[in-house]
Amino acid sequence: MAEENKEYTFENPEYRKTYWHTCSHVLAQAVKRLYPEVKLAIGPAIEEGFYYDMDSPFPFTPEILEKIEGEMRKICKEKLKLERFELPRAEALQFMEEKGEPYKVELINDLPADAVISFYRQGEFTDLCAGPHVDSTGRIKGNGIKLTACNAAYWRGDSSRQTLQRIYGIAFPKKEELDAYLARIEEAKKRDHRKLGKELGLFTLMDEGPGFPFFLPKGMVLRNTLIDYWRQVHKRYGYVEISTPMILNRKLWERSGHWDHYKQNMYTTVIDEEDFAIKPMNCPGGMLVYKSEPHSYRDLPLRVGELGLVHRHELSGALHGLFRVRCFTQDDAHIFMTWDQMKGEIKNVVKLFDEVYSVFGLSYEIELSTMPEDHMGDEKDWNFAQETLKEAITEMGKTYVVNEGDGAFYGPKLDFHLADSLGRTWQCGTIQLDMQLPERFELEYVGEDGAKHRPVMIHRVVLGSIERFIGVITEHFAGAFPAWLSPVQAKVLTVTGRADDYAKEIAAALDARGFRPEVDDRNEKIGKKIREAQLQKIPYMLVVGDRDIENKTVSVRHRSGEDLGAMSLDAFAALLKEEVDSREIK
Repeated sequence: MAEENKEYTFENPEYRKTYWHTCSHVLAQAVKRLYPEVKLAIGPAIEEGFYYDMDSPFPFTPEILEKIEGEMRKICKEKLKLERFELPRAEALQFMEEKGEPYKVELINDLPADAVISFYRQGEFTDLCAGPHVDSTGRIKGNGIKLTACNAAYWRGDSSRQTLQRIYGIAFPKKEELDAYLARIEEAKKRDHRKLGKELGLFTLMDEGPGFPFFLPKGMVLRNTLIDYWRQVHKRYGYVEISTPMILNRKLWERSGHWDHYKQNMYTTVIDEEDFAIKPMNCPGGMLVYKSEPHSYRDLPLRVGELGLVHRHELSGALHGLFRVRCFTQDDAHIFMTWDQMKGEIKNVVKLFDEVYSVFGLSYEIELSTMPEDHMGDEKDWNFAQETLKEAITEMGKTYVVNEGDGAFYGPKLDFHLADSLGRTWQCGTIQLDMQLPERFELEYVGEDGAKHRPVMIHRVVLGSIERFIGVITEHFAGAFPAWLSPVQAKVLTVTGRADDYAKEIAAALDARGFRPEVDDRNEKIGKKIREAQLQKIPYMLVVGDRDIENKTVSVRHRSGEDLGAMSLDAFAALLKEEVDSREIK
């Protein structure tokens, strides 16, 4: 019985979606009650909550949203039954024309000739909708509703069409769940990597280069430390590193298929009267490197990594801090192998992923995307590849969900969705099998039998892109990076001007041992210096005054507020070294 009841709880994603979809209708009804002149567009459920696009002669201010929220609660208390009915096209058009809803009329006109045109009625309000919905507005708990934002949105996503207002909302069956959600959202705002990136001096975005991030000195320390770690791990796992050109000619991109299928996202130029493109991905260059010399079965598997800067033309409205940019460094690797090496290589990649993600305290879930309808290649090869992916991760004791038919046209894939400290998920790692690019580029190896064979290939990324991963971990750690990653690991703070020289000696000694110190010898009160160092998320503060000079010590404080007391420089350096070497999260 308990299992049966879960069907109608938020544990069931379909019920959650249905609940939020009904909330969007309650929102529209509330708006039409209060402001009949507003025209309705569309109102779906989304990943977290719902929205409704509306054409309003006035802006939906916070005060108006609050008023709408109140009306939504009334509608929930009225326990209006939701009734579905269908109309023939002509009657449906007349129905919406009489209601003065031009956007609904357009939607009906654009439906296929054989489409079922359905509506949902609740009280005096009726909306064009395919459903599904809960059976009554009484199922929605009014005190669990919150309208969260109102933004501009183009009708049907077309920038040449009418600009509408999109009201976003969230709702939960219990007020406690809403309160927890809103607290999480507030915490997410504090952790916004764009805000922290500016406050911590990591990166900036400028009008002169929209979508092209500028990394500042401290951001470069973080970035280079991350890259150094990436290189160390990949060397241990048997990868070699290459670098391929940023600009390659049109013939290459035609051969790879990008010129025909991806050109709208590529930056192109003409050199010596020949078409070229700035690479949107590293793979074709990796194919050329493989072809640059002959290979034997003894060379395989060949694991080739590249930290390649790629450029993709993203629409300006899609740009978002470091999460969606126009240039980024992909931590690609291509593994060339025989078919019977496939399972072992998949496991090897997953082991690498496990090691890397655990260092950052990130857990993950795995999604397997299978053969799409428009696939290329033999179905038997596809089935073998998909089964091999399943067997590899199952044998490692891992679970996965299937995303049916969502593989790339050239092969199935595993996506790794990382969960951060707020429970949000980020798709970063991918293991993509490719049976087609080796064919397109005529890659070969000489087998044990002396004949030429076609290798199979894995594309994989662990971080996804350096820039995006920096954004993810900035929010995950709220800017308080572990000591090994922190741009400044220790700040020496002087209590008095008499300690200035000693502070510089301490910093120089730490620098000589490979640490990243800074000195704050301003003529300010020590309390202010400590507060500012804490705001900068610096792991350790070393307070030095007359007694420390006399005793050759430093008074150590952790950014958490813990006072570790006075200790010698050697003792502090040993403490910091252990934390850095172990990559401890603290």
